[in-house]
Amino acid sequence: MIEILWFCLVAIMIAGYVILDGFDLGAGVVHLFVARTEKERQQVLASIGPVWDGNEVWLLAGGGTLYFAFPALYAAAFSGFYLALMMVLWLLILRGISIELRSHIESRLWKPFWDRVFGASSALLALLYGVALGNVVRGVPLDASGYFFLPLWTNFLPNAQAGAVDWYTLLIGLAALIALAAHGCYWVVLKTTGELQARTRAFGSKAWLGVAVFTAIITVASFQLQSNIAKEYSDRRWGYVFPLLALAGLIGMRVASGRRRDLGAFLCSCVYLAGMLTSAAFGVFPYVLPSNAAPENGLTVTNSAAASYGLYVGLWWWIPGMLLAAVYSVFVYRHFSGKVE
Repeated sequence: MIEILWFCLVAIMIAGYVILDGFDLGAGVVHLFVARTEKERQQVLASIGPVWDGNEVWLLAGGGTLYFAFPALYAAAFSGFYLALMMVLWLLILRGISIELRSHIESRLWKPFWDRVFGASSALLALLYGVALGNVVRGVPLDASGYFFLPLWTNFLPNAQAGAVDWYTLLIGLAALIALAAHGCYWVVLKTTGELQARTRAFGSKAWLGVAVFTAIITVASFQLQSNIAKEYSDRRWGYVFPLLALAGLIGMRVASGRRRDLGAFLCSCVYLAGMLTSAAFGVFPYVLPSNAAPENGLTVTNSAAASYGLYVGLWWWIPGMLLAAVYSVFVYRHFSGKVE
């Protein structure tokens, strides 16, 4: 039972990170398309400036929780996805320094260069996060010892010989990119005014159509590819609350944005992302990393978890730590609420 609780906590933390840092990534993706002047680019950066680095704390917290609760999963994933993880690390570095360095030199070449680095690194991070989720849903070629190796790609067929990138994982990556771009649009609309806000609202409306289309496509593809998803939803019908949550968020995004209820549109985008991620977590349960070569080799919440005693003790440390992080996040968002200048 304690292993299932930690599975839920890890899923919640990952969803929280995607929601919080997701609009940072989305703002980075869309700012090259919606901000036409230096002042407007500064407005976009100012909308995320006080919170972007704090949002990434949740990535570290989620990784630390994963390492503590499911060390076998952590070991297998970090060895099998070594190249992809190094790419994520470099993109995080480039994204961070692009925000910090762009204003250090006044030059016609310097600022546009770092703006493009910021946009490209944000887009590639969103894409890679989606590809990573696609690999978890699809499964990886785990052996009997619980380890695997995946090249970046070999072919684009979702079988045991595929690389980390195939047609399915790339599809999930593109869906994540579009969803986070829309999420970023709703945040920028919420924090800005004038022509920038109007331009971003129009871009977000187009992005929403892409989100709706990709949601339908990846839902069908996931049920076709991963048999455990259909089994879990058939055995535990209460789990349909998660995709219904995502559907409600998707519809709410359109309705609230159309009515110029910008906070409501952003919150509905948060609900959509939370619903999609919890739907995926529910669909792969009890696996934390399925095997597409031999299902019996998959890592589950029981065979990959730490000892029960450690999980119980760790819970008493995890709760106050996460409460402190949550209080800090609430304080920062309340302190820097309102429109940017």
